[in-house]
Amino acid sequence: MAGDKDKTSIADFEKSLDELEKLVRDLEQGELPLEQSLAAFERGIKLTRECQSALKSAEQRVEQLIQNSDGSLETRPFAPDDTH
Repeated sequence: MAGDKDKTSIADFEKSLDELEKLVRDLEQGELPLEQSLAAFERGIKLTRECQSALKSAEQRVEQLIQNSDGSLETRPFAPDDTH
């Protein structure tokens, strides 16, 4: 069930991104004690790496989907209303 795995990956990405945004807000407020700030920063770095990895994986999947039969990639700009 690849579709279920894809949905889980997307949900995990969204959850990680939401948590990362909350951590950033908390750190920007500057009200956390130093030890909590360091822990939040460390968690933020981990979440950033997880999100970057998920985005890279998604990019690779998109490239596979748009690869032409001759092995070349179709390189046209993305347009949301494009039906090709």
